[in-house]
Amino acid sequence: MSSPDPLLFAVESRAREEGFELAPAQRAVLGQMARALAGGAARGVYVYGPPGRGKSWLADALFAALPDGRATRVHFHGFFDDLHRRIQTHRSEPDATTRALDDVIGGSRAVFFDELHVHDPGDARLLTRLLERIAERGCTLVATSNYAPRDLLPDPVWHHLFVPGIALLEAHLDVVRLDGAVDYRTRESDHTSGFRAGVWSTASPPVALTAPKRLSVRDRVFTVTSAAERSMIATFVQLCDSPVTPAEYRHWSAIYRHWTLTDVPPLDEVGPAAQQRFMNLIDVLVDADVRLDVHSAVDLEAFLSRAAGRPDAFRMASRLRLLRRG
Repeated sequence: MSSPDPLLFAVESRAREEGFELAPAQRAVLGQMARALAGGAARGVYVYGPPGRGKSWLADALFAALPDGRATRVHFHGFFDDLHRRIQTHRSEPDATTRALDDVIGGSRAVFFDELHVHDPGDARLLTRLLERIAERGCTLVATSNYAPRDLLPDPVWHHLFVPGIALLEAHLDVVRLDGAVDYRTRESDHTSGFRAGVWSTASPPVALTAPKRLSVRDRVFTVTSAAERSMIATFVQLCDSPVTPAEYRHWSAIYRHWTLTDVPPLDEVGPAAQQRFMNLIDVLVDADVRLDVHSAVDLEAFLSRAAGRPDAFRMASRLRLLRRG
């Protein structure tokens, strides 16, 4: 039975158009999100749980159902990329960070923050300042995460740096867990477009027919195996074992809609920085729904098994299992 609430009805209708019905737990979380947004209440909702349970889908569908200008949506990597650029824009002004945060939030009364996670102490400070600014402005925050608030920035050496941020989350948001036995991402059978169209393969990669390509992003230059029209081919070393940031991945994801990543080693054979860049790359390409073909020395399950000790490995596994096996 459809809900009489216009926001809930819009989200439920979108689910039916995509061929499924919301599970009872999803409907309950959706109702709590919608109630938080009704009337512009400042108290928000923090929804966490395992990957693939529908957290991001619900938030995106609810955001799409709101009138234009009512809310701002940010994704983890996009938020920090935009914020750093805007801080540079305001660097000669008093309190450049606050001005940059106001630019990111805009005139919205609600902020949707998708895939909230914290592993870097620098990110922890900026994210805490965002939470403070949202509270100061009386905005409603709807956040999704794989982590309960107290599990954010889990490294015991740095965890204390995000304790103020955790306190803000728990003071201003209702914390709700969305769980279930089914990873809905793995049930999607359409592999004709976007990230799901990609393949994880142990076969030899395609031979580049052109010379290596130099790509410029702002004032930085990077070399990849080839790049033409809407496709890019690059090695793991070029994209992940080199000083490439999520800002570059995001920039290229808007230009190249089919990526081929070659010579991918088992993740435990490279350093922590390269491991983190690979995981950032997967996050960005899933969010941008870009096709990714991976050519690795090991099959996917062996790769995931050897990466299991990494923070966020469970999130990466959920995403990579969307790929077909080649």
